[in-house]
Amino acid sequence: MNIVAGVKRVLVGRRLANAQLGETLLPKRLALPVFASDALSSVAYAPDEILITLSFAGMTGYLFSWQIGLAVGFVIAVVVLSYRQTVRAYPTGGGDYEVASANLGNHAALTVASALLVDYVLTVAVSVSSGMANAKALIPWIDGREVVLAVVVIALLALANLRGLRESGGLFAWPTYIFMFSMLGMIVVGFFRVLVLGQPLRSETADLLVRAPDGSLTAGGWLLIAVVARAFSSGCAALTGVEAIANGVPAFRPPKSRNAAIVLAALGGIAISMFLGIVILANLTGVRLIDELTGTHYVTADGTTVHEQAPTVTGQLARTIFGGWFPPGLYVVVIATMAILFLAANTAFNGFPSLASILAKDGFLPRQLHTRGDRLAYSNGIIALAVAAIGLVIAFQASVTALIQLYVVGVFISFTVGQAGMIQHWTTALRTELDRGERRRMQRARVINVIGAACTGTVLIIVLISKFTHGAWLALLAMAVLYVGMISVRSHYNRVRDELAMHGGTDRILPSRVRAVVLVQQVNRPTAKAIAYAKASRATSLAGVTVAVDDDETREMVAAWDKEDFGIPLRVIASPYREITQPFLRYVSELRTENPRDVVAVYIPDFIVGRWWERFLHNQTSRLIRDKLDLMKGVMVISVPYQLSSALRKHDPARR
Repeated sequence: MNIVAGVKRVLVGRRLANAQLGETLLPKRLALPVFASDALSSVAYAPDEILITLSFAGMTGYLFSWQIGLAVGFVIAVVVLSYRQTVRAYPTGGGDYEVASANLGNHAALTVASALLVDYVLTVAVSVSSGMANAKALIPWIDGREVVLAVVVIALLALANLRGLRESGGLFAWPTYIFMFSMLGMIVVGFFRVLVLGQPLRSETADLLVRAPDGSLTAGGWLLIAVVARAFSSGCAALTGVEAIANGVPAFRPPKSRNAAIVLAALGGIAISMFLGIVILANLTGVRLIDELTGTHYVTADGTTVHEQAPTVTGQLARTIFGGWFPPGLYVVVIATMAILFLAANTAFNGFPSLASILAKDGFLPRQLHTRGDRLAYSNGIIALAVAAIGLVIAFQASVTALIQLYVVGVFISFTVGQAGMIQHWTTALRTELDRGERRRMQRARVINVIGAACTGTVLIIVLISKFTHGAWLALLAMAVLYVGMISVRSHYNRVRDELAMHGGTDRILPSRVRAVVLVQQVNRPTAKAIAYAKASRATSLAGVTVAVDDDETREMVAAWDKEDFGIPLRVIASPYREITQPFLRYVSELRTENPRDVVAVYIPDFIVGRWWERFLHNQTSRLIRDKLDLMKGVMVISVPYQLSSALRKHDPARR
């Protein structure tokens, strides 16, 4: 095993055979943290975005925080119920893409696919960036180093997923469960202290007023409506990740659909409880959150402006509920929140490669994305996602507020088109179903999907209107580019398939003659080996060909050729401008055009080296000539390898 392979085994793990695919399937206890970490983690930043957006309306905006929370919670419930129908009807893992493809056609399916792929990339960038924002509250040293550390975290997540789905699930299960129980525990304790014990819990920002960008403390009219609508659209980030289970059904243990539906229901119940609990507690404890970069400011009761960025909603609640009363609880919540935000990206690392694999199988993405790696994970998809997310983090400097504006659009396009596809699915199925019980079940499912489509479609319109000029247009542009790219890839594969199809043409007709030439750059052992192999092929004619770029060297080569007596002629091509490639290509082309049924076989000696840096010292001219010859019709290029001692030692350790 060489060094590179050894390092790969240490980082990725031992290779798994195809027959071991069943070992990677997930039980429900591992599937929940693997597929639900994104949706669950949304409660750590969706409330922040609601309050930050409401700050544009000054103090008036905060009056609507709990109503917006209830509206978002209702949408989560509807979407979860809708996706339970999807996982039962389409258990093969395509999710909304498969639903749209089967019921609405390729154009709708590609719209969904492009939206989901963009959203998965944004999920990684937003989750890791938000994790950095929360980590700064605990580790001030991170301030100013967010981008570099975010890139490192994404690389580590990619590495963990390259080791396989089950292994990454086991690795990430405990942090996810700790986050769930710590958040639910904080919510229960908070409500108990406020509602049962009657303690007046006040957050650290409760006594501060908020000044809107226009300098006012209150707002009304159309401005307030616009701010509330935008806050609702930002809060709908809490729905991201719900679709991942529908895309990942094949990763579940049998019965796949039933287990996926159970995990989806558990996800919905936990996410809604956590999200509403945080929003209502934030309202009860007077949490205020702003972003000074947007022009909002804290103001004290006497009118003094406070230039200080407060902790996140979760951080403020943890300090208010546990600080001074049960300090360990504070640290558990903050650390668990930081961890889940990083691990939330893991959901995308499962969803993106799976969807990309299906698209590649259908011919819409490069086929390399359909192949599994050493650990039976879709390695190429994992790497592609990591690279794209790192690019976004660097471009937006790990700013959650900037990235969140691009977010949500894609997932609600997917939700809406997917629900429309499910309505069509049930309508089509009802035309042929005769069993009354089954028909009633289908009709109930269709009603759920109709409500889901209406809700998600309404949210999509609100998101597009409220976020388009704030960055959502970039996400739509990326989706359009992906859509056109997938159409182009499919068209290319179709053209290649048609060209390569057997049509009984001239490909089986034997050539009239095979005219072989050996590229001679030096008279040495590799050249001798190439000549011997060319002779063994028994071509119609055979000659050595060299290009004269230096008169003295050419005379020496001709003398050495005559001395060795290879038994074939050596043709010398003059090159007054010291070029090698073009004169040789011209000679081969002239041989080919003398008779279209002739085949020209070009034998090129190649030095095979053992060290990576030695590759840059040999075969550059030969490689360039070979690449050009590959484009000539009727020309066959044969590389004749000659292993140097470094290559032999690498292949056979006994020679060292």
